[in-house]
Amino acid sequence: MASSSIKSFSFILALTTLFAISLKPCYGHNKTHWNTAGITWYGDREGPGSTGGACGFGDAVAKPPYKCMVSAGGPSLFKDGKGCAACYRLKCDHPFCTKKPIKVMISDECPGCTKESVHFDLSGKAFGALAKRGKGDQLRNLGELKVSYKRACCKHPKTKIAIHVDAGANPYYMSFTAKYANGDGNFACIEVQPAGGNYIKMEEMRSAVWKLNSGSPLKGPFNIRLTSAVSGKKIVAKGVIPEKWSPGAIYHSKVNFPVPKKHK
Repeated sequence: MASSSIKSFSFILALTTLFAISLKPCYGHNKTHWNTAGITWYGDREGPGSTGGACGFGDAVAKPPYKCMVSAGGPSLFKDGKGCAACYRLKCDHPFCTKKPIKVMISDECPGCTKESVHFDLSGKAFGALAKRGKGDQLRNLGELKVSYKRACCKHPKTKIAIHVDAGANPYYMSFTAKYANGDGNFACIEVQPAGGNYIKMEEMRSAVWKLNSGSPLKGPFNIRLTSAVSGKKIVAKGVIPEKWSPGAIYHSKVNFPVPKKHK
């Protein structure tokens, strides 16, 4: 009975710690302690895990700036989609590991990853990146490891935010994913402003996709106002979706959140 109570307390403490970390702007995470998580990997050995992940990034996860350095998150990381695009630093103390931190972004869900309170199901590429030169396959063959982790700032210094319009979008139903955000990586709020109209708040789906059922046809060009998830910073991508937009198209803005200062 006592053992069960201790396990329950440890689980609650771990979740509380993760929640506290997630509420800090990414530039404040340098002062937080490293915590313990479990890791596994899936997909191809040098691949992105999945190009059809639950967050909705599609094949972008295999291309710059992500370059396959992504992970599926267990329930405490995925957070019913609100954890999508958050970045984390991981380091491994196994003899096969470099002991140098790597950075990954949450791009998928691992609903069965509940053995530990915090679990990363890494892409094959990210799992191997923890290893010393020539030890990648040996590390992957272990299958499962314990690592240290903490929240990190997402940094894409040469990339502006892109809006990937959903293939099912139409004048009455706007939906898209905003990719490549610096800083927190994810958003507390996204608003769309049609031509001649006011800003309208969009609804976050259980992914990185945001949607708006307008009830009447919306006309472009569209301004998109993005509010960062934790810091609350706002930026506006003016006219990023043009008047003659197409479902499935990707439109590149001229803005991004400031690149956070480098961690020491």
